Amino acid sequence: MKKESVQQEIILVATSTFSNREWCNDDKRKGKTLSSMEQLEEACWNGLLEESLPEIVEKSANGKSLYLWHIRHGRSFLQIELCEFPVMIEKRYSIDSRAVLETVYYN
Repeated sequence: MKKESVQQEIILVATSTFSNREWCNDDKRKGKTLSSMEQLEEACWNGLLEESLPEIVEKSANGKSLYLWHIRHGRSFLQIELCEFPVMIEKRYSIDSRAVLETVYYN
C-alpha cells in the first residue's frame, strides 16, 4: 500500500513588499552582505514561513509541521517545497509555470 504524503509548494515573489523586508543585515561568517533574495531564502530556512504565514503553511495528516525540503530560485521568485518526506512533484499539479507548460498538449 502506497503511503500518502502531504506536499505543498509556495512561491514567494521577490518584488512583493513581504519579500523586500530586511530579514538580516549581513552574513558575518563570510564578511559579505547578502542580496535580498539570499536574505529571504535564509529567513525561510530559519523558520520564516511558520512564523509569518501560519495560515497558508499546511500540516501533515497527524498535525505535525511539514519540513522545508527545497528552495528553487527563479528570476524574480523563490519556489519553496514543503513535505513530510521528499517525493517527486507531479508536474500537472505543480504551481511552477515551467512544469505546467510541459504538460500542456498543443494542437
